[in-house]
Order: sequence, then C-alpha cells, then structure tokens
Amino acid sequence: MVLKNFIVFEGIDGAGTSTQIKKLVEKDPERFVATAEPTSGPTGKFLRRMLAGEFHVDEKTNAYLFAADRCEHIFGKGGVKELCDSGKTVVSDRYFFSSLAYQSVSCGLELPELLNSPFPLPEYLFFFDINPEISLGRVNNRTGQKEIYENIESQKKIAALYEKVISMYESNPAKREEMKIIRIDATKTIEEISRIIKEEIEK
Repeated sequence: MVLKNFIVFEGIDGAGTSTQIKKLVEKDPERFVATAEPTSGPTGKFLRRMLAGEFHVDEKTNAYLFAADRCEHIFGKGGVKELCDSGKTVVSDRYFFSSLAYQSVSCGLELPELLNSPFPLPEYLFFFDINPEISLGRVNNRTGQKEIYENIESQKKIAALYEKVISMYESNPAKREEMKIIRIDATKTIEEISRIIKEEIEK
C-alpha cells in the first residue's frame, strides 16, 4: 500500500536530507509539512537519548522501539496519514528504510522487516547516495554531540545495507510501480539537489 502525498528522504548521517527538507518546506510552507524519525514524541525522545549515547539497549529492543515510534508517527493523532489525507504533502527525514539499514547491522534484516511490514510505502523515496567518508567529514564539521552511529566503521556497514535495501525495492516490479525511487548524488551542490527534487515532485 502506498500513502499518497507522503515523501521520504533517506541516507546515511551527513548525506544532506535535513537541509533539503528545510529548503523544500521553505519554498511552499502551505503545501509541505516537515517531519522526522525518531519523532518528538515520548518514544522518539527516548530513542534520541539512546542515540546520543546516554544509555545502551539491545539492538532487537532498538528495532521494536523504532517501530513503535513509527506507528505513532504514521497512524497517531495528527500523524502523517491524517495530514496526507487532509491534502498536505508530508516530507519525512527517514522512515522504515533506515531501520532496515541501521538496525540490521547488529540484529539482522529479518526482525526489522517483520516489524515494519505493516507500514505503507511513501509515494516518493529520495535516496541520498554518498561515500561514508565524505558524509562523516560533514558530520565532524558540525557543532554538538555526535551520535553512536557516527563513526566510519558503522557508517560503512550502514551504507552497504542501505544499498542492499534500496536495490531490493528497485528490483521488485510491484514495489517499483507503487513507489517512485529517485537516487540523489549527494555530493552535488545544495542548489542542484534542490532543483532535482523539485523537478521530480512536479512531474
């Protein structure tokens, strides 16, 4: 099932998804609504503390928590489905594709796939493709605390799994007909990427 008016940006840390969502919403705030995972809800806040390294949870627990947060994000009151059904276009910084990449590093792909199987596909999936060494360089130039996955060893593993996940959807004719997948060369300039996104959405 595809959720109309739902757009997802995916990519490893430092790929530039947040920057592009901000630019898209700024151009037409009446049409676009920005959102992100983990959410700002109670479960999302817990996950952000975990990502900041305040405490450790087992990767399987992590997978369940991300799925629970996602359920509220999509189906909760004022959530993505409600907004999309009202005619708004929701643009999310990450969705279940990130769980398939990040959580499966330690607990395998089977559990994240199972937990995320009830969620609808977005109408558009923009995958920001970038070398982990380049993206991590961007992360290291930021101010503030780094998250637990923001190291080169983790990012290389996650990048490889992202490629596996995106390719899996690209090679599935049924999924490909439902959801449009656009690969973005995330080394292009901010302006170039913004133009590509705008053109794809308006086709």
